Amino acid sequence: MRPYTILSCCMSLDGYLDDGSDHRLLLSNDADFDRVDELRSESDAILVGAATVRNDDPRLQVRSPDRITRRCTDGRAPQPTKVTVTNRAKLSPEARFFTVGDAPKLVYCATDSLATATEQLGSLATVIDGGRPVELAAVGADLYERGVRRLMVEGGGEVHTQFLTEGLADELQLVVAPLFVGNAEATRFVGPGTFPFTGGDRAHLVETRPIGDVVLLRYVLNHSGAADVSTEEDQGGQS
Repeated sequence: MRPYTILSCCMSLDGYLDDGSDHRLLLSNDADFDRVDELRSESDAILVGAATVRNDDPRLQVRSPDRITRRCTDGRAPQPTKVTVTNRAKLSPEARFFTVGDAPKLVYCATDSLATATEQLGSLATVIDGGRPVELAAVGADLYERGVRRLMVEGGGEVHTQFLTEGLADELQLVVAPLFVGNAEATRFVGPGTFPFTGGDRAHLVETRPIGDVVLLRYVLNHSGAADVSTEEDQGGQS
């Protein structure tokens, strides 16, 4: 048993998540940021890889006060649980993952890094042995036991690759920005791997939606989870 898992990503036209520089590349726009905030508000937990924590320093917070209120009215915690996975346990206690918000923080680390991670982060987060290397299937099973039924994965590229190649993702929400990066040293949406959707076996496209100058593509990756996917067309809008 594992949570219904949604991969969320914004990439350039040539498939990059960043431009390889020291500055964050803003691929999305305000309207899409708001859509992502809604997706966060619907999730029980948000997962990112350790590289994303180090490079992007994300808050992983629902920002809309109305959405926070709605979560509380529904009997849920104000904010989703924060989750990260790491093999090396090289995470700064000063990262906003740990310092922003009161939501539970879970760190799944490799077995041989458990002592180090517990010493450095044990006062800020729950540190959990994730195997060596960290096994995402085991992470999903443990999150399910902790009550997580809907998991949002926000990257980065290595994490997205693992979820896809291991068949652990139910839905992909991929936003494409109207720009090129063209830097082979930048981070791609996914890396090399044996993916489940190749040749004649195609992912099921359930929605396309322009959002300002970007476009959202939603795919069902696990047909057993298709009932959990709704589109704007289902709600009377355009898809």
